[in-house]
Amino acid sequence: MTEQKSSFTYEDLIACAKGELFGADAPPLPLPPMLMMDRITEINADGGSAGKGHITAEFDIKPDLWFFPCHFESDPVMPGCLGLDGVWQLVGFFLGWSGARGKGRAIGAGEIKLSAMITPANKVVRYEIDMTRVINRKLILAQADGKVYVDDELAFTITGVKVGVFNED
Repeated sequence: MTEQKSSFTYEDLIACAKGELFGADAPPLPLPPMLMMDRITEINADGGSAGKGHITAEFDIKPDLWFFPCHFESDPVMPGCLGLDGVWQLVGFFLGWSGARGKGRAIGAGEIKLSAMITPANKVVRYEIDMTRVINRKLILAQADGKVYVDDELAFTITGVKVGVFNED
């Protein structure tokens, strides 16, 4: 068995979005501008608080990101829902990296707490995600808890994030 990669570049993430990284039948990431990360700095199958996997990823904040001018005019902040979407994207990526095949879909989230704003003055968003449950049989599902930091300050905590992978048959 070949060893899985434990980090991924922006180019790798784009290849995933195009079905080229894990194959056309694996759950893809969205393409920019909806791709909410620039790199995955660490991914493993046995780390995290539950020993079921961990992901660390980063998203570079640039003042000209598409959402700042419209959310809100004269008071730009990154929408909290985009941080949640980044967590969903990473949990789906984890499933594809783990060998799941099919279409990834966000299923839900438990509790979301927003504690800091992400503005054009910030530099980096960091996602820290711990898998709490991973099922890869006929039912393909992952559940995770995540923390989202902006310039090393805790910005969001999200528990009970769920992503499934679905096949036509």
